[in-house]
Amino acid sequence: MTSDETATDASFDLRQATITALERVTSALPGGGEHRAGQQQMAELVATALTEQAHAVVQAGTGTGKSLAYLVPAVLSGKTTVIATATKALQDQLATKDLPFLEQQLGVDFSYGVLKGRSNYLCRQRLDELERDGQSSLDLDPDGEHDATTIGPALLEQLKAFDRRSVTGDRSELADVSDQAWRLVSVGRDECPGAARCPRGEDCFAEQARTQAAMVDVLVVNLHLYALAVLVEGVLPEHDLIIMDEAHQVEDIVAEAAGRQISPRRVQAAARATAGILEDIEPSRAAEDTATSLHAALERRIGERLSDGLDDDLVAVLDTVRSAADGLLNALRSVPDSAPAEARTKAIRARQLATGLVDDIDAVRWPLDQEVLWIDGPASNPSLRTTPIAVGDLLASRLWSQRSAVLTSATLSTTITESLGLPDTTVTADVGSPFDYQTNALLYCPTDLPDPRTADYRSHQHDEIERLISAAGGRTLALFTSFSAMNEAVLHLQGRLPWTVLVQGEQSKHALLQSFIDDEESCLFATMSFWQGVDAPGSTCRLVIIDRLPFPRPTDPVLQARRDRAGSAAFRTIDLPRAATMLAQGAGRLIRASTDRGVVAVLDPRLATARSYRWELINSLPPMRRTADREEATTFLRSLRDGG
Repeated sequence: MTSDETATDASFDLRQATITALERVTSALPGGGEHRAGQQQMAELVATALTEQAHAVVQAGTGTGKSLAYLVPAVLSGKTTVIATATKALQDQLATKDLPFLEQQLGVDFSYGVLKGRSNYLCRQRLDELERDGQSSLDLDPDGEHDATTIGPALLEQLKAFDRRSVTGDRSELADVSDQAWRLVSVGRDECPGAARCPRGEDCFAEQARTQAAMVDVLVVNLHLYALAVLVEGVLPEHDLIIMDEAHQVEDIVAEAAGRQISPRRVQAAARATAGILEDIEPSRAAEDTATSLHAALERRIGERLSDGLDDDLVAVLDTVRSAADGLLNALRSVPDSAPAEARTKAIRARQLATGLVDDIDAVRWPLDQEVLWIDGPASNPSLRTTPIAVGDLLASRLWSQRSAVLTSATLSTTITESLGLPDTTVTADVGSPFDYQTNALLYCPTDLPDPRTADYRSHQHDEIERLISAAGGRTLALFTSFSAMNEAVLHLQGRLPWTVLVQGEQSKHALLQSFIDDEESCLFATMSFWQGVDAPGSTCRLVIIDRLPFPRPTDPVLQARRDRAGSAAFRTIDLPRAATMLAQGAGRLIRASTDRGVVAVLDPRLATARSYRWELINSLPPMRRTADREEATTFLRSLRDGG
């Protein structure tokens, strides 16, 4: 990385260089750009943290331009940087828009790239095997999530053509290939034998991506891959700086990555991988039998937290599964070193599946005191899981002590530094948003609705939803805290609204969002996965409805364990911060550009009446005007509808 001024020069002032460069690059934006005080404040905070080799946590509201605020000082600093984010949309924005723009405008020579998890790249070895075998040799993916499918001649030819023309082998270039089919031509980290032991190791797409990633100055990844890199050495190249965008998701993503799970389909996957190699199918049949026993033992206890550890029945089943997995490993040792390379590669993959299964059984069999153990669904494939209750110590020892970090999001919990184990010296700031929420947005909470915990709440809520949507002329994103609440509302409103009502589950998330944007008068009804990452600026979304305050489920096993640890402080340190963050995320779907206008309607009177915590929730939201007057809300919506 070179420039006229370099970060390695002792006299180099990164903060001042950042201010100057940010002004230059923002003035080159389409329309001449504009000065954003919050963006400059954030950029200066990041520059200071980098200069002092410290950490920064910055809440930056929608419209701040936070990507440029952290990219400019990161690039100027000369530090090798990894940017980890939760959504594909932001990854694409960074890789195809922001970084190329900076490359042109910043006056600094730097390189950048994107790295994804191994299973996102076509495995040429699997494709070769598929072509020779004529069908799948592995009927279930390693995680046991879905049945695989046999690939027909037409799809096989499509995959072979993709192999010939693609430079990266990235699955994103094949949008019309199903997840099930893709699993037959890709491998996960735990399944890959490694380049040195694979016949196609020298021209492996995933290895090529890793090699290129090690050579760039700025690398874009997702938070799940970064969480894995915290736990496993060598997943990512060495770097000086980590920037975590959408950092409100870090705690849960790291906890998930650090957990273990044992499921019937995972046992079946190891069994069938072995059966595809050996003539003697008895070890595989024995493993399949234990998978059936495991399913029976877990299915009836889905959702149960095992506070006292495993009981005798589960211990007996797990021991049987482990013995069967050992049997698979013993059988696989019969594959001679003189076997053809392809057979050896298949054997290595099967061995790694069985070895990983044994390791995770041992971890679940004897969980640590600071882990929570529970049984999760679906009923078709229940799993026994263990997850650390807290990840702060893990991150403190394996991440914060190793490199500088910048964490940012439009919504961050007030407890984030504690829950993530960040040091006391971490700089924290809220740089706000440049949008005029007081003029453009109204927060409406009807206090005359019943408490959401009462039996007649939903019928009153449905009437309120109908009134609001009618006033808005459609153009509504309705967010629900459960599928049952969403489906009841949809059923009630059928035939009562003249506008298209799109419903989560009818199409993919991407297709639903595109339909919502294309038909400006349509409504979109959705649940928790749509509270974040939805971007529909303009007149498409004039009204965001939130059915109730998004407090986490009291039965969530991990949160139960965290509550137990927090004691009397549980509500304010566990439940309330999570509800505030999610509420702010949902409300943040309304104003996505400076000209957007509309209403956020929270149909839960507790937002206005719960004296003990309402202000924590209200203060987490953008500074909108507030009202409990139905007429004021509907009049504002009608004015937007009639004014276009």
